[in-house]
Amino acid sequence: MNKNIAFDQEVNFIKDDRLASSLRKLILLLPDYFFEVPATSTGKYHPSFAQGDGGLVRHTKVAVRIAYELLQNPLIGGKYTDNEKDLMLIALVIHDGIKSGMPKEKYTRVDHPLLSGKFLEDNKASLSFTDSEIEFLKDVIASHMGIWNKDFNGNEVLPIPKTKYQNFVHMCDYLSSKKFLDVKFDENNNILS
Repeated sequence: MNKNIAFDQEVNFIKDDRLASSLRKLILLLPDYFFEVPATSTGKYHPSFAQGDGGLVRHTKVAVRIAYELLQNPLIGGKYTDNEKDLMLIALVIHDGIKSGMPKEKYTRVDHPLLSGKFLEDNKASLSFTDSEIEFLKDVIASHMGIWNKDFNGNEVLPIPKTKYQNFVHMCDYLSSKKFLDVKFDENNNILS
């Protein structure tokens, strides 16, 4: 999958050109495996469109599309500023960007939301996000797993969503992993309307 065009539709959802430009840079910095792996290795927690080659990208696209559609509704989107909307969409594009660590490990890292936050910090100099925007992104990404915030030993490693922004990002990620969804994609992994 070509990194340069993988998320063109989603970048076009971002209203602020400065933020869209930073998102494009982030996408190019994501590890190659992100564009190749399924969203799940077992198929247990994601629908069929999120399985197979490129499944993680398709899962991500669905999460972003759910967010975009909800934010277009004035009863939902009216609760957020344009900047907050853009940042939540950006967060959803990169929320699983370091899902298997960096370099890639065999399995999903339970702490991958924190790794995505570190990825943002590590690349901050090449982006045009403000410090408060970086903190916002890290905050909503860190809690995107919701109640699935413990490691295999039962230790809490991720925060639970508390703010309306954290809850929104979690909800969109959660919905995009529901097996009852049957989203159709074209040959370039773009969602068919």
